[in-house]
Amino acid sequence: MTSRKTTTDLILNRKARFNYEIKETWEAGLVLSGAEVKSVRAGKIDLSGAYVVIKNQEAFLINASISPYQPQNLTTHYDPLRSRKLLLKKREIAYLSQKLKEGGLTLIPLKVYNKNGLLKLEIGLAKRQKKFDKREALKKKESRQKIQRAKLEFRV
Repeated sequence: MTSRKTTTDLILNRKARFNYEIKETWEAGLVLSGAEVKSVRAGKIDLSGAYVVIKNQEAFLINASISPYQPQNLTTHYDPLRSRKLLLKKREIAYLSQKLKEGGLTLIPLKVYNKNGLLKLEIGLAKRQKKFDKREALKKKESRQKIQRAKLEFRV
């Protein structure tokens, strides 16, 4: 019997690819509590404005908001914006740390997905795009859409 690797996208950070030019991507595990896992699987995570930092040879996801899981009544104080540890290999962390020290680059979360029953986070080494680059991307997108519409009208 062969094992199949299944991946299901749960949450995408749509603004990331618009605001940043993604150079490289990595897959990282997330350290979450049980209620947080249920909340993420329900789609109650917000990655906009989130970023990744490296402190003491460990990677942390900062400013990602995970809403509390409603069926479980949390009697203790719950901080939805707490920093969460990411699981990466030492070699990967050293490489990313070196790239960040060079300057002009940042680590941002791109998507959260389910892989073989485990929650994974795709992070990207990114460079911020200038306004000019964003405008060019929008113009290209609009021209592609016009071409597609023209093709559809021509077929009919």
